[in-house]
Amino acid sequence: MNNTPAYKNEKLSFEERVKDLVSKMTLDEKTSLMRYDSPAIERLNIPSYNWWNEALHGVARAGVATMFPQAITMAAMFDDKLIFEIADAISTEGRAKYNECQKSGDNDIYKGITFWSPNINIFRDPRWGRGHETYGEDPYLTSRLGIAFIKGLQGNHEKYLKAAACVKHFAVHSGPEIERHSFNAKVSKKDLRETYLAAFKECINETNVESVMGAYNRLNDEPCCGSKTLLGDILRGEWEFKGHIVSDCFAIKDFHENHKVTADVLESIALAVNNGCDLNCGKLYEHLMDAVNKGLISEDKINESVTRLLMTRMKLGMFDDPKNVPYSKISYEKNDSPEHHELSLKAAKKSIVLLKNKNNLLPLNKNKIKRLAVIGPNANSREALIGNYFGTASQYITILEGIGKNISKNSRIFYAEGCHLYKEKFSFFSKKNDRLSEAVAATERSDVVIICLGLNAAIEGEEGDVGNDFPGGDKKDLNLLKSQQNLLETITAVGKPVILVLLSGSALAVDWADKNVDAIIQGWYPGSFGGEAVASIIFGDESPAGKLPVTFYKTSEELPDIHDYSMKGRTYRYMKNEALYPFGYGLSYTKFRYSNIRLSKDKITIGENLICSADIKNIGYYDSDEVVELYLKDAAASVTVPKWELKGFKRIHLKAGKKANVEFNITSRQMALIDNDGKCIIEPGFFEIYIGGSQPDKRSQELTETKVIKTSFEVVGERIEIEY
Repeated sequence: MNNTPAYKNEKLSFEERVKDLVSKMTLDEKTSLMRYDSPAIERLNIPSYNWWNEALHGVARAGVATMFPQAITMAAMFDDKLIFEIADAISTEGRAKYNECQKSGDNDIYKGITFWSPNINIFRDPRWGRGHETYGEDPYLTSRLGIAFIKGLQGNHEKYLKAAACVKHFAVHSGPEIERHSFNAKVSKKDLRETYLAAFKECINETNVESVMGAYNRLNDEPCCGSKTLLGDILRGEWEFKGHIVSDCFAIKDFHENHKVTADVLESIALAVNNGCDLNCGKLYEHLMDAVNKGLISEDKINESVTRLLMTRMKLGMFDDPKNVPYSKISYEKNDSPEHHELSLKAAKKSIVLLKNKNNLLPLNKNKIKRLAVIGPNANSREALIGNYFGTASQYITILEGIGKNISKNSRIFYAEGCHLYKEKFSFFSKKNDRLSEAVAATERSDVVIICLGLNAAIEGEEGDVGNDFPGGDKKDLNLLKSQQNLLETITAVGKPVILVLLSGSALAVDWADKNVDAIIQGWYPGSFGGEAVASIIFGDESPAGKLPVTFYKTSEELPDIHDYSMKGRTYRYMKNEALYPFGYGLSYTKFRYSNIRLSKDKITIGENLICSADIKNIGYYDSDEVVELYLKDAAASVTVPKWELKGFKRIHLKAGKKANVEFNITSRQMALIDNDGKCIIEPGFFEIYIGGSQPDKRSQELTETKVIKTSFEVVGERIEIEY
């Protein structure tokens, strides 16, 4: 007779096994599994497990792992296929580290395979400190990149998950960072559906993502981690989400301490659990037994949450013989591998955006440059490569080191920091600008100057996770810090050709530099091999092809109040002023010509899809990637809609003189608008389509000197409401 309990029987479905396991547990045991640091239940052979791990751009906070470019950096690639490859590599390394830890019984924090990534919040305000964790300001771009990342992380096995992904922070979360524990985001039904929920919906709809993390803030008076509207009505109800929900870390105590919507701990955890928050990143779920005993939470609710959590652990193979779980065979040698290093470098190269290139100063001929000045606080900074939520790289290549590896052996580099990243001086005993004269001396002796400025995660980041005087990690404005602006102006005044390299996770208002500097490169936080990637672009080993996933504004003054969550005046979709560098913009060392735009039909009935194609030719002298962008404009909408929206992108490679045809499928859902009641509507009327290497705005076309091509079509039939 077989005495194996059903939950250990691998021939049964996960659902049957979990049901059996939950039935064998006491209430105290069940509630213990709802903590992020779940203890072992030895009588049932359930090992301890810590759910908290991070994988935003590589396995984080648990020792050595490949450090890929930061999320906003990867977004600039406009390449969902490459992001899939990166996420696949990250989950391989996560599994490799997890499998090794299991051999020694190490179930500590950051050692698991439930990754609280990606962050798909919309980067609606460039001052927000955590924006570099996101994929930028556009819902469509965010959704496509998020979907690719989730699929890469979770794997494609028919039974087991490679790792569990988590979309966060649900929802309407993008600053002000310092007020996140008490902030109430007031959002219209239209903006909620049109902008803030769109990427979440698409990720959940297309990936079966295993987990969703709530946000710290309230949304229209409800704390997000206990919101009936968000978690119950929309996520579980409308979207039929089957996975588990986790709170942001220590967010539930905010219910009574800061949001003041509950009276005490027990009321707070009851609000969270009753509305579907299964897992607590924090300590309050240690009091779940008290809440059940007082009748605030039913045991049935506990059973629902524990069932969902155990389903995740089952899918990850934690209750099965490792020999039967294919991902358990991934060896430690797969972590931090040479192949993954190459992938990180490749991504960094593809993410770099060339913002300005006066008189084709770039690329530099490394054999003709005899004396080169490399200046600035980010020139030799590892911190400027990293971003936040990072692991430990086994190798770092700063910009100075990357240039040194690439330049001719007969050339001389003069290096000077020039200024501190944000302080007025380095030494307490010095006068202000104590490194400025050294930078001038280096400049005077050089043929060309590369000046490396910007930010790092000590300046822009998460509340409680930054080391500067800025409020809570948000930037107070978009300007270069005073010490850096002074250095830039002083060096430029010497009269040598100047290449400005910006390392930052967000847009900076560099209007002065645009008017006065010869070339500008946006390098983002490019990962541990970022210096080599920047050097490869500077010296022309590769043509830049990255595009901006965010708008670069001319001034901070034109931005709405950061507390205002209306989309009016925000991002390329609704901004009124001309951008300094628009969303979707980026130069190349070659030129592309777009032509022959074609539609499968010029008149369709409501509910039909449409195919649009165009030809693109590389008419320059460099082989290069190009990001082909498609924007859709509703020219006859009955409500206010974005002026146009990104609805398709494809990154292709064209050799000099070669031509390609690119095809897009425009779905009926993409033709829909969100009305003022938050309903999803398709209306009859005319639509315009633009295809090119940028937005169709005047500024983009002037900067690129490339025309965007245009066509239109008509939708006929009766106005209908469709599923959001």
